[in-house]
Amino acid sequence: MGSLGGALFYWLSLPLPWMLGALFVTMVASISGAAIRGPMRLRPAIVAVIGVLLGSRFTPDVLDQVGQTLVTLSILVVYLAAVGAVVVPYYRVVGRQDWITAYFAGMPGGLSEMIELGEAKGADVPAIVLAHSLRIVLTIGLILIVFRVVLAHELGGRGVAVARQGIGATDAMLLAGCAVLGALAAMRLRLPAPTFLGPLILSAVVHLTGLTTSLPPSALVIAAQVALGTILGCRFQGIPLASLARAGVLSLGATVLTLVLATGAGLAMQATVGVGLDQALLALAPGGLTEMGLMALAIHADVAFVALHHIARILIVIVGAPVVLRWFGRGT
Repeated sequence: MGSLGGALFYWLSLPLPWMLGALFVTMVASISGAAIRGPMRLRPAIVAVIGVLLGSRFTPDVLDQVGQTLVTLSILVVYLAAVGAVVVPYYRVVGRQDWITAYFAGMPGGLSEMIELGEAKGADVPAIVLAHSLRIVLTIGLILIVFRVVLAHELGGRGVAVARQGIGATDAMLLAGCAVLGALAAMRLRLPAPTFLGPLILSAVVHLTGLTTSLPPSALVIAAQVALGTILGCRFQGIPLASLARAGVLSLGATVLTLVLATGAGLAMQATVGVGLDQALLALAPGGLTEMGLMALAIHADVAFVALHHIARILIVIVGAPVVLRWFGRGT
């Protein structure tokens, strides 16, 4: 189903066709009550492939942007504080959630990390799952609208730029090693999203040092996008339509608020260091790191810049959780 959806979107020349087509078709099927299940066991391999792909965009030129990055990371910290001050109380007041659930639902951390930490703190896990799943889908849709209507990007039919020809055996083994060894090392170090972040970091290292300039094969990346979109769409399986509608309205409000704050922070990046607003939005948008990274590839933005800020975002939200929760209190 995901492959057919991707092929349909590709035929219609829609943006990010393989991921978004698979997501749309399987999400509709899930909401309609079809007995489907996403290939969750494949997710570690899927995100490892995409991690290697995004890591390949860390070229030696990235090292020349250290000064600029320090400024934009400072803006990121202020932006996250603003999200905590606006979106978390929104979930508390409008969504009528306790402060712990509101924090883990409202802050743009990684889905799995927010679920794991929220459950450990006694939060309402289903509410967190719905909030983040809907946030990712809504962010992708809203960003596409903004890029096409406001920023006048020609997104139709753009795919992800990957290797169109075969790569040598040595480069193939090197990229495969980045995926496997990077994931194992990240799990050993207990990094967030280890099967994605580890391969991304190791791939970035081998590309920064010039050991290889190769990218993963096109067919492999397309298959990973289809599987990722299918997994996202199947997250809506078994959710009553009424509950989904209520959560959707709540999540739409939160996503719009977060994107407004992201736009303000993006304009600040543009004014201070000259970063393009489209690139800044992708770096700050509350979508998934994987999804925003793929979108950055599709519009030929600086993927290293986008990925670095999303990694920093996730780490800041996770590390700051204990402190912020003490501020919010443990009230209901």
